[in-house]
Amino acid sequence: MTTFPRAPRTLRGGFVVMDADGRRVVRVIPFQYNPETLTRSVAPRGATTENGDRLEALRLVGPPLETLKLEVVLDATDRLEKPRANATTVAEGIAADLAELETMVAPPVAALQAANALAQRGALEILPLPSPLLLLVLGANRTLPVRITELSVTEEAFDPRLNPTLARIGLGLRALSTDDLPYGSKGAALFLTAARRRERLAARRGAGVQALGLGGTP
Repeated sequence: MTTFPRAPRTLRGGFVVMDADGRRVVRVIPFQYNPETLTRSVAPRGATTENGDRLEALRLVGPPLETLKLEVVLDATDRLEKPRANATTVAEGIAADLAELETMVAPPVAALQAANALAQRGALEILPLPSPLLLLVLGANRTLPVRITELSVTEEAFDPRLNPTLARIGLGLRALSTDDLPYGSKGAALFLTAARRRERLAARRGAGVQALGLGGTP
């Protein structure tokens, strides 16, 4: 791919998978290509007004529920042009790349077997299987703890052995907040950092409006 010599360096987004406590990075999964679009939905969480209390209509009970949708592309073309340096891609296409994404939403087989062993021994209560802390990184100023709520794969091209070589992955995500994560945890700290940055940006915007003389009462 040809680029201009003075073109700005583009940061790649991706996922950072940490252990459940957020103390250790397990692996980093960068996007091969940054998504072209990102759809965000922010739903405020207001107090219920079923009892007719008008004061409750102006109250918020916690952080808003934020959901995100994006699409990423996996393409083996560049790697297949250098087969000696990309033996796995030559043998399996992008199967390993797809597996890396899919394992983010699946518990390890060992954990499933351990839970089954407990059930076979008559355990009355089996705790839900632990999952890692997943961070969505979108540039230097936006890192969000998230949970994947949807992962769809459209395989569009294959090699002669039917290994996928081109795929589009649709991701549905829900941002996790302090309502989901305990205060003091790595995920909660990252959520609060993002929330503070949003407040600073809003304050900066408000200061700019006042400087233009647009903040008066109509």
